[in-house]
Amino acid sequence: MTQPRFKIVFDGELMPEVALETAKDNLARLFKSDRTRINSLFCGNAVAIKRDLQESEADQYLAALHRAGAKARKEPDAGASMSLLGGKDAETLGETPQFAATMVCPKCGQQQRKAASCAACGIIIGKYIAHQALFAQATPGTPDHAAAPANSPYATPKAAVAKALPAVGELNVFSLDGRIGRLRYLAWSLMLSVAFAGIMAVVAIATNIAETLGLVLAIGAVLGTLVVSVQIGAQRLHDVGWSAWLLLLNIVPVVNSLFWILMLVLPGSAGANRYGPPPPPNSIAVKVLAGLFLILLFGGLLSLFLGGFAMLGIALSGLELSPPSP
Repeated sequence: MTQPRFKIVFDGELMPEVALETAKDNLARLFKSDRTRINSLFCGNAVAIKRDLQESEADQYLAALHRAGAKARKEPDAGASMSLLGGKDAETLGETPQFAATMVCPKCGQQQRKAASCAACGIIIGKYIAHQALFAQATPGTPDHAAAPANSPYATPKAAVAKALPAVGELNVFSLDGRIGRLRYLAWSLMLSVAFAGIMAVVAIATNIAETLGLVLAIGAVLGTLVVSVQIGAQRLHDVGWSAWLLLLNIVPVVNSLFWILMLVLPGSAGANRYGPPPPPNSIAVKVLAGLFLILLFGGLLSLFLGGFAMLGIALSGLELSPPSP
């Protein structure tokens, strides 16, 4: 024969000579909860604090509540036999349905244990609440928007949530951050080459004075030029929207030449990208220096091409003038 099951019911009535605030404090300590949730027990309606208990367990809970000042009562739990949960899965005293253990679905009203989704309608509760809040705030002047309380925790923030980007970015040669366009990349590369040539001239003079000093200066000049070159290349890649780690392709033969051509040809992002706002417009000096770099580049390639043809012509003419062997 199945033993009868009991539940503990509380309707807000207090034990004799117990103050309301004292009872609330005692219940908060007993249930290890805050006053906000304890206040929900004093709503004037009968609340089932604990269900599906044996009579001895119900008596223990009832005695604890009486000592805390709550005049609860024990009643037969007619619905316990229909529960899918056994006594081992019933809530503990600190996890009663009135506290953090249960929730009500905001869409269908289903009451269930706290979970990320509703067991009845299947919605993801957090996303549903966020969607409803955004929908209510989306169109000012609509009834939903007007009905949204000003202090709603789901209201859209009135303060700026992100730092506003400027129209154009700041220029800094000695930085891995920022963006530069194709012409500025050529202009800065030309100035870096000129600076390196001047430093190497000083290194040559220092070498004549002391070879050790010249060697130290030469190593410092090469490393410094390499660092600045990486910084300029990183900003050029940022303008396209690529990571600066792609500069490692420069150590791969053949690929490095093709990659450098891409850096000269590909245009930058039209607006802001994940690396910041677009660079400032090109000045006249930038355009002149970029044009000079291209002239020197193509002039050097043309000279190299013509020099190769001249050497080939000399070699062929030397073969024609040599006497045949007997």
